[in-house]
Amino acid sequence: MYIIYKDSKIFIDKINRNKNKSLIILPGWGDNRETFKYIKDYFKEYNYYSLDYPGFGKSEFKKELNIYDYVNIIKKIIIKENIKNINIIAHSFGGRIASILISKEKIKVDKLVLIDVAGIKNKNILLKLKILKYKILKKLVKDKNKLINKYGSSDYNNLPNYMKKTFTNIVKEDLSKYYKKINIETLILWGLKDNITSIKEGNKIHKYIKKSSLITFNDLNHFSYLERPYLFNIIISKYLEDNTK
Repeated sequence: MYIIYKDSKIFIDKINRNKNKSLIILPGWGDNRETFKYIKDYFKEYNYYSLDYPGFGKSEFKKELNIYDYVNIIKKIIIKENIKNINIIAHSFGGRIASILISKEKIKVDKLVLIDVAGIKNKNILLKLKILKYKILKKLVKDKNKLINKYGSSDYNNLPNYMKKTFTNIVKEDLSKYYKKINIETLILWGLKDNITSIKEGNKIHKYIKKSSLITFNDLNHFSYLERPYLFNIIISKYLEDNTK
């Protein structure tokens, strides 16, 4: 389905399974909802929602945006679909959205999963984005490589000017103040070989979120959830279903 935001059509991947709990996926900026196909196929006990951000996948991009526009897009989806019993899985840029949704917009979320997320001031992120192109995923097996090459992030240099301005608007903000206000159970998963968002940022976020747990992976990079999809599915499933905490 589509929603309209600032004259742009935003594609929403929605699966209503008539369950009493919901899963919202917040991808990285520039990524496509399809990179989460392993999670989508695995978590069948949840109503499922993900999206293509403006300018990627099936979504249009017509105007310069800022981080709060992306937050408003997700908020609009939640209200329009009357989504309840929300659990969020956020990767990279998705963490920025999640931190503001929970802390500033007061969206009620049961549990939060953060995977190699962004939002802590990183002076080198523009340079890092230029060399992204999934070099860190060369060791993936063939079928995953096809998925990543088809739906991966775009180089900063190849973006239209209004998208460059949008990305600059996004990365210039340090969202530490929002991470510090998150007061729900949070699982943080981080690849120690991540050269886009470093473990130093992960440790800060872990410190900021009092109810968080941090699990690191020695051999994984920024797209850790794609490198070990089945391991991540098991870990996340156990965390979401564990009601003893």
